Amino acid sequence: MAAEFGKDHVSIQVLTETGAQYSQVVGFVYVFNLIVGTGALTMPAAFKEAGWLLSLLAIILLAFVSYMTLTFVTETMAISNAKLRLQQVLSQSSREESVDVSVNVDERQPLLKPKVVYTDVSPSFEITQRVEMGTMAAMFFNRVGMVFFHLCIIIYLYGDLAIYAAAVPKSLRDVVCTYGGNNGTSNQTLSDDDHCWPHVSLNRMNAYRIFVAVFVLLLGPFTFFNVQKTKYLQILTSLARWTAFLMMIALTCIRLAEGKGQGHPVIADIAGVPNLFGVCVYSFMCHHSLPSLITPIRNKSRLLSVLAGNYSLILVFYLVLSFTAVFSIGNIQDLYSLNFSPHGTEPVTSVVPIQYFLALFPVFTLSTSFPIISITLRNNLTAMLTPRQGHLPWYVPKVVCPLLVLIPPVAVALGTNKVEVLVGITGSYAGAGIQYVIPAVLVLLARRDTLAVAGGYLHRSPFSHRAWVILTLIWACICINFVTVNYIISNL
Repeated sequence: MAAEFGKDHVSIQVLTETGAQYSQVVGFVYVFNLIVGTGALTMPAAFKEAGWLLSLLAIILLAFVSYMTLTFVTETMAISNAKLRLQQVLSQSSREESVDVSVNVDERQPLLKPKVVYTDVSPSFEITQRVEMGTMAAMFFNRVGMVFFHLCIIIYLYGDLAIYAAAVPKSLRDVVCTYGGNNGTSNQTLSDDDHCWPHVSLNRMNAYRIFVAVFVLLLGPFTFFNVQKTKYLQILTSLARWTAFLMMIALTCIRLAEGKGQGHPVIADIAGVPNLFGVCVYSFMCHHSLPSLITPIRNKSRLLSVLAGNYSLILVFYLVLSFTAVFSIGNIQDLYSLNFSPHGTEPVTSVVPIQYFLALFPVFTLSTSFPIISITLRNNLTAMLTPRQGHLPWYVPKVVCPLLVLIPPVAVALGTNKVEVLVGITGSYAGAGIQYVIPAVLVLLARRDTLAVAGGYLHRSPFSHRAWVILTLIWACICINFVTVNYIISNL
């Protein structure tokens, strides 16, 4: 079987079984839980930096574009299902008729040899087979496209690992380091050069690096083996995440209702837009894992409406989380949960158990995902390095690839603990490729397939005009160039 990719995972294999099926409501919840994760914790800081009004307009636009490309993925899945069914039908008859079917066909190429009548076969476009994004790329992309696809996924996974390797130690550092808390200056900003503990020479940055080392020593060895996330672990992490998010919103709302809000965000600041773009792309990402979530849904008659409802609710959630944060807290940390730390300079709540729970919940939720993503990346690096004819020496998949997985993100985490910047860069480049470029090109090529030329099939995107695809690609180029230029200028 081929290796897997993903935010939690992206597979390049075709699975004819869909697993246990579930209702649209359950599918709605699964998609919602997949999208809302680490990105939500960096949203308030990015929101404040770009200004509340500019951020409001930007996040609405980015949510719309993200949903549009999500419908591109859904449509490509439908066409891919139809192609696979046709290939299965023809493979059964090939024993008698020797039919040769091309994997990549377009309207200018005959699908079947002359002796087979195409109109005799009417494959359904219903999504019943789990066709992952990697499989769709293999069906419609050429060699250059596959290289681009692999690079986007691998860079995205490296970014994920770097974010986790920085977010967990930073959360631990801010809970353990006691210097600077409750010192009478509520808006004081602690720097990495400040002491970790009073009368101890160890500064906060070095304490953070110690936690990075401990984090890697504890979770890094899993990269050399195989583990699987259990159902119960997923349930526990989801409960912890949603309990924490709801607590954050409730606490900030109470603070605003009591007139204790200390946030005074600007209306607009163009300098903060590039990072906001990356954070929003990262925060709305689910395209690469979508097939695994929507294929088991029993009734897909209103699939696009369910996804639209998901994105609308997530947009409202992000806006509520960000607006309550920027108007209630003066100094927002790049990892929002750190604002509730028991040793913070601007405590939002005085209830100690809640302080520790909110500050530490990223430690529990992100630590469970780190081994899964590292193994996913290891498997894909192994697959890319394996020659078409032949095998790799035993030490390459067992030693070299795991080290290639761990060293780059750990090196990045040791160099910086700016989680918001890591999320912004990951979303701006690899995330934009996965969320914008790959879905747009996939649906463009899929619509040229002989099965799809006539149109009128199930799960066709409402953005079916070719202009939407072109606009998406132009939008992606403009955003990536704008982000790049801004990063260069800001570092001159």
